[in-house]
Amino acid sequence: MAVPASLAILPLGLLVFFSGFLVNFLQRSGCLGSSLAIMKKEAKFLPIIGWSMWFSDYVFLERKWAKDEGTLKSGFRRLEDFPMPFWLALFVEGTRFTQPKLAAAQNYAASRGLPVPRNVLIPRTKGFVSAVCHMRSFVPAIYDCTVAVSNNHPPPTMLSIFRGKTSVIKVQIKRHLMHELPETDDGSAQWCRDIFVTKDALLEKYLTKGTFSDLELQEIGRPKKSLIVVVCWLCLTLCGIVKLFQWSTLLSSWEGMTVSGAFLILVTAVMQILVHSSESERSSPVGLPSQDPMKQALIQTYANSTQK
Repeated sequence: MAVPASLAILPLGLLVFFSGFLVNFLQRSGCLGSSLAIMKKEAKFLPIIGWSMWFSDYVFLERKWAKDEGTLKSGFRRLEDFPMPFWLALFVEGTRFTQPKLAAAQNYAASRGLPVPRNVLIPRTKGFVSAVCHMRSFVPAIYDCTVAVSNNHPPPTMLSIFRGKTSVIKVQIKRHLMHELPETDDGSAQWCRDIFVTKDALLEKYLTKGTFSDLELQEIGRPKKSLIVVVCWLCLTLCGIVKLFQWSTLLSSWEGMTVSGAFLILVTAVMQILVHSSESERSSPVGLPSQDPMKQALIQTYANSTQK
């Protein structure tokens, strides 16, 4: 069953989430064919994954507001006439989560008297405010997605996917009606910051207790149609490769073997680029203050809202 047009707020912890977890979730929700995202411009040059984003008319930003403001406005205007329900994924943190970036965010928050983050970065609200301002009239809801990797499993990367390693990912999604958001730009920006403070507290709870909340888990079944499509394309591709080698002389001459070797090197290079793009920097954890009154207040507010 397809969901209505929506704006999804997601943490940009791992780029591979978008090609793996998010694509899987959108497929099960019936909205994969009309899903879009706001990404940085460099992402569209990634082999295969980035090209597919480019061809799907994703919105790409240069992370310079003087240029990006117009890009966002034109992208939102196109969505107003989109012919089917869509999801627009917005990674509000604007960059992947790493320990050095977390330390910088903590220093920034401490210097300005803001809640000090433990598990998220400080959101960049200009893009979110622009999205709310221009899409308020035709997008009914915002989905706040909180994603966590199980403590007992490694985080997913492109390399772990190629190796067949399993990663367990927990997701909590909360739906907010668009008309409930503040009308002013400053109010929308503060709403987004409050969401991330609550998101940080939820992740802290998950890391300590292994669960987001006591709410009942909702299973989303796997559609059989996707498996059929993958199997059909796999068989078609393998048959094409076999026929290509049967009809060609690639392996019967030095020139053919050279071309085949160059192709394998190219494929290896592409895989290396994808693997490198999916990995985040690693660093040692940074010590943090033990209590944060604002965070505790927002946790209580969130707990009260889930009981309604």
